[in-house]
Amino acid sequence: MSVNPPSLTRRRFLQGTALAGAAVLGAPAVVSCRSPSEKLNVVIIGCGGRGAGNMHEVRGENIVALCDVSEPNLLSAAAKAPKAKKFRDFRKLYDELKDSAFDAVVVSSTEHTHAFATLPALLRKKHVYCEKPLTHSLREARLITEAAKRAGVATQMGTQIHATSNYRRVVELVQSGAIGSVREAHVWVSRAWGRQSREDAKKHGDIVLIEERPKEAERVPRGLDWDLWLGPAPERPFHSVYVPGPKWYRWWDFGGGTMSDLGAHWIDLPFWALQLDAPLVVEAGGPPPHAEIAPASMWAAFHYGPRGDLPPVKVTWSQGTERPAALKEKKVPSWGSGVLFIGSKGMLLADYGKHVLLPEKDFAGFKYPTRTIPESIGHHAEWLRACKTGTPTTCHFGYSGLLTEANHLGNIAYRAGKRLEWEARAMRIRNAPEAEQFLGRDYRKGWKLA
Repeated sequence: MSVNPPSLTRRRFLQGTALAGAAVLGAPAVVSCRSPSEKLNVVIIGCGGRGAGNMHEVRGENIVALCDVSEPNLLSAAAKAPKAKKFRDFRKLYDELKDSAFDAVVVSSTEHTHAFATLPALLRKKHVYCEKPLTHSLREARLITEAAKRAGVATQMGTQIHATSNYRRVVELVQSGAIGSVREAHVWVSRAWGRQSREDAKKHGDIVLIEERPKEAERVPRGLDWDLWLGPAPERPFHSVYVPGPKWYRWWDFGGGTMSDLGAHWIDLPFWALQLDAPLVVEAGGPPPHAEIAPASMWAAFHYGPRGDLPPVKVTWSQGTERPAALKEKKVPSWGSGVLFIGSKGMLLADYGKHVLLPEKDFAGFKYPTRTIPESIGHHAEWLRACKTGTPTTCHFGYSGLLTEANHLGNIAYRAGKRLEWEARAMRIRNAPEAEQFLGRDYRKGWKLA
């Protein structure tokens, strides 16, 4: 089968997808005159878990400051960067460090503090790498993407799977027309973490067995500043059901459940391949929503309008025990997690590391399209190069901010129990204004985004 040349060039993609009026026009024009061999002065906010991994990836730069609410995490990181200044509160870090002291910030704190750790850096025109999901709320996502655009700095969200060769080949196949016009895509993940019965939690390998907020308090672990860990979230007593991560992501006060966590990785693929921006309509369902805990299982559907010469498309999300119809009806191989593109000429099934064109007999002897997306030098390396040379990143906040907003809308539709007609420019839910309460929240005294 012959394949037409891809309609989307590398240059065009890196200019980013545009959401009219949302001020998030793709990759920013990063101005930099550094030599690639010159070292950056980097601040690390969040040193445990993913933070330790991210710090390892930028270890070749000058680590000038470390911040973590956990003293053991901070001391462990300090052993690897003994000359770095140490902080427990990133607000004090930003107050103390002069602009000349640092060039870039790596944010790996808990999700509910991402925006608070990221925005001060952007306002001071510092480069930022932030773990996924980019923010805790949709309003925060819009604020951060707009701030990044104004700053004109190198940004990257920590969706490392985006850098894999497999994702690139899938994007090329879809955009070259290998399976024809795509009007339907389905994403599913087998992880079932969240609110469910203790029996189901054990069956699904959940790391927390709980259905309600604990009434009793526990002693705060030595070295953890619980008040700083809470940050902008409402005050509550310490309990081990919240830490260490990723226990906290199921609690609405601290995270967005699997939808926003794994959605950042898995929905990234159709978002990239189909050049998505803002959905027009979002629906969701599952067990009755709980006021405090995200569900273990749920589904969401995102309806996108035409994008240039691309047709409207429906993208669905299924997690836990939910599955798309094509999988239930055994029309495709039963992979535990995956992304299925359904086109007018065939289907494409993919996961993190592999992909297959279906039906396989129809693609016997298929000739792959010419590669148009270069192999990544590494997700972190891509960001470091952008900081020094201005070369665009692929998960800059202009792109990942839109992805984050879409995932948040899935949660909002679920929590509100409403079909959402979304007006992206105005950040308004036309048909269900009562659902707008979930777009953001008020913050605890002492915490503000400005």
